Amino acid sequence: MFLWQKFALSTSLVLFSCSALAVKVTDEVDIGGAVRINYGWKDYDDNAKLEFELFRADVNYKAKDGLFASAQYRWYQDMDVIHHAYMGYQFDDAQSVQVGVTQVPFGFLPYAAHSFWFSAAYYLGFEDDYDAGVHYKNEQDGWRYDLAYFANDEYANGSRYDRYSFDVATTGDSPYEESGQINARIEREFTTGEVTHKLGGSLQFSQLDFVADAANINGDDTDSIAAAAHWQADWQKWQLQVQYMHYDYDVDSNRIAIGAFQYQSDIAAEADVAIVNVAKSFDVNWGPITQLTCYNDYSQVMASGQGLDDSIQNVTGCAITAGKLYSYVDWIAGKNMYFVNGPGVGIDNGDTAWHSRLNINVGFYF
Repeated sequence: MFLWQKFALSTSLVLFSCSALAVKVTDEVDIGGAVRINYGWKDYDDNAKLEFELFRADVNYKAKDGLFASAQYRWYQDMDVIHHAYMGYQFDDAQSVQVGVTQVPFGFLPYAAHSFWFSAAYYLGFEDDYDAGVHYKNEQDGWRYDLAYFANDEYANGSRYDRYSFDVATTGDSPYEESGQINARIEREFTTGEVTHKLGGSLQFSQLDFVADAANINGDDTDSIAAAAHWQADWQKWQLQVQYMHYDYDVDSNRIAIGAFQYQSDIAAEADVAIVNVAKSFDVNWGPITQLTCYNDYSQVMASGQGLDDSIQNVTGCAITAGKLYSYVDWIAGKNMYFVNGPGVGIDNGDTAWHSRLNINVGFYF
């Protein structure tokens, strides 16, 4: 190597080191992730397994000038997917905007459940949903306002079923995909005596494109609307969550396809959803275990019409904190419910029996 090349290389390394040091001093970069294993026993088959469930990588960035970014990617046994990926700007202590694949502000945030399984709203696409768009948030004086526009789902492809959050799926019988969505959410936090309340409401209006190639026929674009009201009460170490929502897809059929985790299934095109969750946390000193949060999360989807029936999901369990290990032990029971031997959500498959499963999920977070 020539002398000038050595000098240039040395200078570059010094400049890179100085730049890295400057970033370290002025900005915050947090790199982490998680590894989870899962055991599931089901009363509806003999296929109990202990298996690898997830590896995920997280990157979070925050600059002194207000810029920030966050991304998470997940690897499951049979698929790898984006969870979220956005950049944003913090205007002041109250206001911020995010652009990218970001969480849809609807109902309880970040989710309407305490368990590993979320509520029935998740399997309908109304909980912990991430789409591609712009999200503005204003949080001050006990109020929180969210306004968002999403151009499409996170992959802009209704035929792709390998995804984390549930979105409208494109099938031959249900040839639609998400194309434009507006969300507005408001929440008020206040205290009465020893009880802290969160009371809020959400509205969502979505456009659906008719995908002619999927149906091999011509059809019309359509839309959907959803609304929710939620209330959370925290007293000492107790928490109560109540949410009621209604959604309606304006389609010819009384069902519509939805997809995630490499599968697609049908849900009722119109239904009401009630959620009631109760939880209590305990500080303990059991060896490495420092906290327990025990809960009962109940949700019911009320659909009426030919070929439709109510779906019910009830999860009783505890979340266990031990250092960097976070585990769920859940007993999930339900009927006509996806992931408990059901064909979808709100769909009548002729099986009116309750089904249940024991699920243990252990995660190492770093």
